[in-house]
Amino acid sequence: MCMTCGCGNDQAHVEGAEHTHADGTVHSHAHDPAHVHSHDHSHDPGAIGWHTHSDGTAHSHAEEHAHPQAGGNLHFGHGAAGNSVPGMTQARMVRIERDILARNDAIAQRNRAGLAQRGIFALNLVSSPGSGKTTLLVRTIERLSGLIHVAVIEGDQQTTFDADRIRATGAPAIQINTGKGCHLDAAMVETALGRLAPAEDSVLMIENVGNLVCPAGFDLGEAHKVVVLSVTEGEDKPLKYPDMFHAAALMLLNKVDLLPHLSFDVGRCLANARRVNPAIEIIEVSATSGEGMNEWLAWIERGARAARERCLEHAPALKQAADVGALEPAARAGVPKQGDPPADTAFAR
Repeated sequence: MCMTCGCGNDQAHVEGAEHTHADGTVHSHAHDPAHVHSHDHSHDPGAIGWHTHSDGTAHSHAEEHAHPQAGGNLHFGHGAAGNSVPGMTQARMVRIERDILARNDAIAQRNRAGLAQRGIFALNLVSSPGSGKTTLLVRTIERLSGLIHVAVIEGDQQTTFDADRIRATGAPAIQINTGKGCHLDAAMVETALGRLAPAEDSVLMIENVGNLVCPAGFDLGEAHKVVVLSVTEGEDKPLKYPDMFHAAALMLLNKVDLLPHLSFDVGRCLANARRVNPAIEIIEVSATSGEGMNEWLAWIERGARAARERCLEHAPALKQAADVGALEPAARAGVPKQGDPPADTAFAR
């Protein structure tokens, strides 16, 4: 899992990050700050975690063993790290996770302060692949046209397909390709914000990589995570991927126009979501039929209005947080301060 090994950070690419050398070569530099790529998979029989049997066979066990469950099933997530990697102790995984998240959270706080200073309401849209996030986002932008300015950061491992779809609506958008990475992180978003420069008093939609696991653990600086669950996925998703539903403020139950053709138990699905997160708000929507769209748009408008009001009410404090306070944790974590080179990696004030 990415919080254990920092996967994929060397292949991330933000649109517009390319530059040209004197010889005509064009390339881009991957982002750095939020990931630490550490592999602690020792193959040394003398290393911690290895032991030798009486027949001379040497091998290792991670500190966390699988816990047997009813029916002979195994659970590898009961250790302190909630995860298991062969040859790596739970303590080591916890240390790596804390290091990665501390760096990420420092940048996320910087993003959050900059967005708040400009009255921008930012949402992190998360889901599994194929949930209908992009189609729902396109319909949302179309419906908000002329009412609220919307800008979009798109996250996928490859291609600019989704950003192209968003730009076709007239909304500004920038694509982040994560390569082998399975989620966006705060450093990627900070770089994208510097290029996208969303308008003051606007809404920023961050469409994360399709994944119900890793994005749950990475703060991007958003006001809320919004999890999109399609009725074609099954009503047990909240119980299978509880971290994501626990982290979300809102669940959009999408594609409800398909319910007559499915054996999907809506009541059970909503109960499962509230079992994981009793405070989660839920809206049933369909980008195709328009069902629930008014409620979803009203939810966005309330959040955007609150962001604008907080900006006006707390302008001096927000400016200080963006200029000074939010930078101190980043400095302690070894993250470049806002304004440090390269200049376009910092969110334009």
